[in-house]
Amino acid sequence: MLSKEQIARRIAKEIKNGYYVNLGIGIPTLVANYIPENIQVVLQSENGLLGMGPFPFEGEEDPDLINAGKQTITTLPGSSVFDSAMSFGMIRAQKVDLTILGAMEVSENGDIANWKIPGKMVKGMGGAMDLVASAKNIIVAMQHVNKAGESKLLPACTLPLTGVKCIKKIVTELAVLDVLPEGGFYLLERAPDVSVDYIRDATKGRLVVPDHVPAMDMA
Repeated sequence: MLSKEQIARRIAKEIKNGYYVNLGIGIPTLVANYIPENIQVVLQSENGLLGMGPFPFEGEEDPDLINAGKQTITTLPGSSVFDSAMSFGMIRAQKVDLTILGAMEVSENGDIANWKIPGKMVKGMGGAMDLVASAKNIIVAMQHVNKAGESKLLPACTLPLTGVKCIKKIVTELAVLDVLPEGGFYLLERAPDVSVDYIRDATKGRLVVPDHVPAMDMA
């Protein structure tokens, strides 16, 4: 099974040259550390920053430079800082090419639940609802199963929805999956040493499995 860092490394392979990319809280923030050197992208943080770099080394943190998850970050040459109103104007105007989000649940129709668990304190929905309503392309970085071993890829989400029919691709510790237009998870790749049967057992939603499922290239 993949670590969180390996999930982020695999997602980084989906980023194309020239993209503007929004990284959500959690695993998605790790993607900044694995962008290939030959790829030029601009990372956007919804709290008002363009041009994020990798996480700083210990002792080199600047407490005034943080991402939306309140983690200290670095900036690259040409970066800019602005207010949240301008940041969300950029998001709502569909100026972001790729959004990478975490999730608590994803349904086989591409619905996502990632902002609230009923009965638990929540500070607010953050920017996820704006992102999923406006984004052209969304990839979810998440764990395939929860701590109780229950699938988080479901026929229908049980938690309050963040967005409906908006997710295109999912990368978990077990697999890379596309969400089919007609509904269902299409198995594209499996984690090294993880069997198709194991992924099938861990997926509660409809899973479409082709004749050959290659192992992820983690190089």
